[in-house]
Amino acid sequence: MTIERHHVGPRLSEAAIHNGVVYLAGQVAEDTSLDITGQTQQVLDAVDRLLAECSSDKTRILQATIFVKTMSDFAGMNAVWDKWVVHGHTPPRATVESKLAKPDFLVEIKVIAAQR
Repeated sequence: MTIERHHVGPRLSEAAIHNGVVYLAGQVAEDTSLDITGQTQQVLDAVDRLLAECSSDKTRILQATIFVKTMSDFAGMNAVWDKWVVHGHTPPRATVESKLAKPDFLVEIKVIAAQR
């Protein structure tokens, strides 16, 4: 049983694939000067790119975990999420308030998805 890793760094891989399941590392915005909607869009764009690279897409997400810096950003994050997610393919999801790795990060999203 092989494990395929993508974008391997000294601390983490951005994605790993095992038995047809794609595991993404938590994704954060590159431009932390953006508000919650901008950061969420950047994160979801990164999720889209990684899933495509791993022969998957957002309709194949098995589970999503969303970390927000503050629950006061919950509505703003959801506004972007609701436009992005495909009706009829909404995954099981958890959203939690969390102290993120850097103070400027407002949202981090991690997903598990099936390959096509």
